[in-house]
Amino acid sequence: MLWLSLIFGAVVGLSLGLTGGGGAILAVPLLVYGLGVPTREAVGISLAAVGATSLVGFLHRWKLGQVEIRTGLLFALAGMFGAPVGTWIAGFLPETVLLLSFAGLMVFVAVRLWQQASQPKIAVSACPTPLDGQDGPTCQRDASGTLILNSRCAILLLVVGVLTGVMSGVFGVGGGFVIVPALVLFSGMSIHRAVGTSLMVIALVSVSGVASQLWAGRAISPVVTALFVVGGIVGLFAGQQIGRRLSGPVLQKVFVVAILAVASFVIIRNLSA
Repeated sequence: MLWLSLIFGAVVGLSLGLTGGGGAILAVPLLVYGLGVPTREAVGISLAAVGATSLVGFLHRWKLGQVEIRTGLLFALAGMFGAPVGTWIAGFLPETVLLLSFAGLMVFVAVRLWQQASQPKIAVSACPTPLDGQDGPTCQRDASGTLILNSRCAILLLVVGVLTGVMSGVFGVGGGFVIVPALVLFSGMSIHRAVGTSLMVIALVSVSGVASQLWAGRAISPVVTALFVVGGIVGLFAGQQIGRRLSGPVLQKVFVVAILAVASFVIIRNLSA
């Protein structure tokens, strides 16, 4: 079981390193069906592993200047309030309902990743500004690219942050597949900064999620968690090295097939039970 914890953690980290997002969606099914961990404990372990891996990635991108601390903190604070709410909601859901809902989330993520891989890469402006006589986006940036944090913009980022936190608390996922496009679309952030800032948000929200799991009295195996984290970090760097040599869209589509296969297994397993 200990070696499997390390291997499964590496699988999750490898998928994160290869695809740049969505890899954490595999953690809970691997823990539940591969290691026999109870669903709610698997959520806590997943949050810890996702948070630790994201922290490592955040620190690396912070050194490269690819993180907007102020915007990320606003997003993360909202998410940290949402995570305990998600944990509370999960407490009312039967395990079968929780796993089937998780499988539905996996299908949604798979569709998004497939669409993303199929679309041609286009440049995203980091400084959207309104045209004369037209309403601009909710969040805008000045000439230097700094976010103009007015009330409308702050409220929008807080709402999306809370929803991301709730999702993290319920399912044990980081929510990077929601955070990155939200930062790009709503705050006009460049994609590279959005990824780095998203990692910071995930790390902070995961801390809140793990704390709320422990506060709710749900056990989290420190040994399995530690091995999963170590495997995840090793897999992350290995995935990044491999990803530099292979086609990103093709890898992403292969990963989508893997997600759909796991989701189908979870659905069939629970409906037949």
